[in-house]
Amino acid sequence: MKSETTIRVRYAETDQMGVAHHSAYVAWLELARVDWLSAAGLDYAAIEESGIFFPVVELGLQYKRPARFNDEVRVTCWLAELASRKFVMRYSLHIGEKEIATAFTTHVPQDGEGKARRLPAELMRRLERAR
Repeated sequence: MKSETTIRVRYAETDQMGVAHHSAYVAWLELARVDWLSAAGLDYAAIEESGIFFPVVELGLQYKRPARFNDEVRVTCWLAELASRKFVMRYSLHIGEKEIATAFTTHVPQDGEGKARRLPAELMRRLERAR
């Protein structure tokens, strides 16, 4: 399953040249990831309340074209890899039909104390179904 999130580039996210700063993309990926979980029927806040957290342990971004103030950026997000102790999300960012960036984030499930843990079986099944 893929989900799409649309973001309008805010002025505060741009540099002096009106180009979206590279750091803004990280927040856009997070928004798209939370939207994907929601589309998959998973409430991230409820997952965290149950004591499971999904910190980003690796991030890769390839910038192809700039996004500028007031551009409408469409972020497509999907679950690319799933294992009991790790999963990888992939992203494709577009303005209109032009791809402006691709990205991935790797997540290792952790408990509230920051210790790596396995995904609970039911959560694993739900993620696999959404994949």
